[in-house]
Amino acid sequence: MNVDQANKIVLKPYITEKTFAMVENESKICFIVNREASKPEIIEAVNTLYNQKATNVNTARTIYGKKAFVQFETTEKARDLATKIGML
Repeated sequence: MNVDQANKIVLKPYITEKTFAMVENESKICFIVNREASKPEIIEAVNTLYNQKATNVNTARTIYGKKAFVQFETTEKARDLATKIGML
């Protein structure tokens, strides 16, 4: 997967007080993703865009669009990525 394809899948990070706490407590970061994106596509897109290995993805459809809760191997990796994308 190239960067253009990954950018069409992962649209933007979703930042709220609750998702901010998820970084520290569950090593998860929330993204708004394409409505047609599957979980394996989301994992591959995150790996391509941010060079971080995602271990698990949970999705939810909301009024804001489709949210993907991406879990990383360790809290440190999630915290580093959150800092890199401007969440922290």
